[in-house]
Amino acid sequence: MLIATKPNLINLYLLASLFTTFLSMKKYFIIFMVIGLLFGCEKDSGRTYNNPYLPNYSFSATINLNLPGYSGLNSNSNPIMFTVDGDINIVMMKVAGTDYRAWNGNCPNQAPTACSKLSIQGLSAKCNCEDGYAYSLFDGTAAAQYGMIPYRVEVLNSSTIRVYN
Repeated sequence: MLIATKPNLINLYLLASLFTTFLSMKKYFIIFMVIGLLFGCEKDSGRTYNNPYLPNYSFSATINLNLPGYSGLNSNSNPIMFTVDGDINIVMMKVAGTDYRAWNGNCPNQAPTACSKLSIQGLSAKCNCEDGYAYSLFDGTAAAQYGMIPYRVEVLNSSTIRVYN
């Protein structure tokens, strides 16, 4: 009887050892996956907008929603257009709650000229030049090669927003 149970104990020991090894390897696999995900993700997903027509300006603008020029951003779906640093046109709209969208205010499918500044028409931004593309202010798309270039928006408090690139 002792001879018959001894192989079962050895098999049980081997099975337990194999299971322990599997669990320890699984732990390392999960740790490596988590580390890979943490280092693989960026704040803006590494997305770049290489538009040959529009330069990529770095800027940061703080907007006070209590000022009359920016009061349109206090209500949903009421886009406004403004300029920062003298030459950076921005089209901005509050979508809902604390969700704001800000876009470059120049036509993305042509070089900057006198007519390339977008104009707001309802919930679209329209190019005033001969191509006449209309871009959605929700996602920046149009039936054109390039879409609008988005800017980052950070809500600092209930009356202050930061727009930057």
